[in-house]
Amino acid sequence: MAIMITDECINCGACEPECPNTAIYEGGVEWKWADGTDLQDIEMEDGSKVDAKEVQEPVSDEFYYIVPGKCTECTGFHEEPQCAAVCPVDCCVPDPDYVETEEELTAKKEWLHL
Repeated sequence: MAIMITDECINCGACEPECPNTAIYEGGVEWKWADGTDLQDIEMEDGSKVDAKEVQEPVSDEFYYIVPGKCTECTGFHEEPQCAAVCPVDCCVPDPDYVETEEELTAKKEWLHL
């Protein structure tokens, strides 16, 4: 299950540098699949292809956000999601829209970091 940041976020930024996948961005900031990963070209679930260096729209304009496709809950890096561990207001929580097994999270980590 990916982690998400709720609207209780106070925009402190403590979570962003802790993410080993560069999946956390400040509200309003565009993101790229290639940020902090080894990705080049990506085939999406719908079969379309995306250049990993192509700029993507922000998930949130108001507060820090996590790109679900890049979140591995720190699997393969740490015992627990580091964003949740450092969040002073406990707004980094499991995202019920992105439920993944440990095996899926491990595979995603390997995909992101060839």
